[in-house]
Amino acid sequence: MTSETITADAAGTWKLGDLSVSRVGFGAMRLTGSAAFHHGTPSDRSRSIAVLRKAVELGVDHIDTAAFYFSALRSANELINTALAPYPDDLVIATKVGPFRDYHGDWGTSARPDRLRGHVEENLRQLGRDHLDVVYLRRMRQDSIAEHFGALAELREAGLIRHLGISSVEPRHLAEAQAIAPVVSVQNRYALDRPDPEADELLRLCGEQGIAFVPFYAVAGEAGEQGATALHDDEVLAVARAHRASPAQVRIAWTLHQGPHVLAIPGTGNPEHLAENVAAGALRLTDDELARLNAAREHAG
Repeated sequence: MTSETITADAAGTWKLGDLSVSRVGFGAMRLTGSAAFHHGTPSDRSRSIAVLRKAVELGVDHIDTAAFYFSALRSANELINTALAPYPDDLVIATKVGPFRDYHGDWGTSARPDRLRGHVEENLRQLGRDHLDVVYLRRMRQDSIAEHFGALAELREAGLIRHLGISSVEPRHLAEAQAIAPVVSVQNRYALDRPDPEADELLRLCGEQGIAFVPFYAVAGEAGEQGATALHDDEVLAVARAHRASPAQVRIAWTLHQGPHVLAIPGTGNPEHLAENVAAGALRLTDDELARLNAAREHAG
């Protein structure tokens, strides 16, 4: 499939609370360098800025980022600020708090609830915003998220945050959070290559409640933050050939076909890959193709 004239609106829209976004967005993690938030080669600054500006030109109005997305010499939030401020009125920037890294890039333990305001303020400062559109609490192995999520709910009441989400959670955490404040989005690992009954249950629950489900590593599969997977099984390749598409486009399309509430946030530092990712929102899979891909997924599990 050609990608030159396909924009993000081809995928349709969904609402994060009162904020309408195209179902194909952009994940900013890969902007910072070759090894994401590890000690890899820093990205080319001008190229990363060009990718962000191209994303907006292609109709992307949902960018996912975090203050802890940084590598040597590069910060995703700073790149976003430089490339896009003053921000378009319809641009929704989602960030996440909970994990933190020191200035050397080393991970610390999960932040205490009373430290989350500092995380939010750091994102505000880096992005040059007076409020954050969506803030996810990224769970870091704690059994209960009530205290942490409650701290973010207080910041929402104070006007620093517009909407709240949760990330890396189990189904029970969604109910726990919803009892405290409205959840507009759940962000969990979910991919065609990585079957996960718990993620499937979250997908279902979000659909029933009108909550966005936002998979991360949907293209990377088992490769995770290291990049897009090179493991293309026969069914993915066959569907890709039928549509003259790339395997990554098929994976994004399959993700979007899981429900109208599912949003994709593929990330890249490559302008060509960006156009391909956005174009995947126009790829319509047949029932037979979906059945074959789902069968391959079940077999992988």
